[in-house]
Amino acid sequence: MDEAARVAASVDKVSVGRVYDYLLGGTHNYAVDQAFAEKQLAVLPEIRDFARANRAFLGRAVRYMVGQGIRQFVDIGSGLPTQGNVHEVADEVAPGECRVVYIDNEPIARAHAQILLEETADPNRHAALDADFFDQGALWERVMDTGLIDRRQPIGLLLVALLHFMPDEQNPHAALGFHRAMLPPGSFLAVSHIHVAPEDVETQNAGKRVAQEYGRRTNHTAIMRSREQIAGFFGDLELVEPGLVWLPQWRPDTASAGKDAARSRGLAGVASTS
Repeated sequence: MDEAARVAASVDKVSVGRVYDYLLGGTHNYAVDQAFAEKQLAVLPEIRDFARANRAFLGRAVRYMVGQGIRQFVDIGSGLPTQGNVHEVADEVAPGECRVVYIDNEPIARAHAQILLEETADPNRHAALDADFFDQGALWERVMDTGLIDRRQPIGLLLVALLHFMPDEQNPHAALGFHRAMLPPGSFLAVSHIHVAPEDVETQNAGKRVAQEYGRRTNHTAIMRSREQIAGFFGDLELVEPGLVWLPQWRPDTASAGKDAARSRGLAGVASTS
């Protein structure tokens, strides 16, 4: 099936990327995505808090990495183009200096990303690929074929709101271990993941119901994981301060940003290979 056919086939199905876009207030979504999102919001209203806090974390992580000298990014599971794309944030900090390769396995996300890049980005510095996290070596071959990433220089690898769609039976830890091994010294890995405090039983149950609906209605199953399990995705990399924390608590822009941080229902961290 070619890309046009894959995009057409996805229009009438609920898309994780389009639901996320809807939660953020974007326009790249359809009635089927909106209806699904509203049903999940009725069960767990905080999923919109997660979407917004997660997008804000992405921006802060990119700005931090650029501040540490990173000038090339690989964003796996980038989703639909929406507010605060990686190349836009990076160019605010270091205009014209950064290169970004976006990767997603949803055809609709890849199509929209390509349109966005053609209209607003620099094709000499930014590219979008239709590939899968589990492609491992084949994924990196395609990344290198873009000519945008130099593995002799540090890379910012972004896995933001992706891993909770990877069931344990698919062994995402092994796949991520491969991706970590591809990072040169001085690189950074950013991860965010849905999480509910174990003592919050009511929200835990609501989260499980929402996760089940994602598995039943979308192209991905949502997975609830413990803090320890999420921390394991960083392997032996060293977490930078403040470590693995609630989304709004990771290097907040304001002193009040971390208030009621657990309501974000997500943990995030950035680790360094050096």
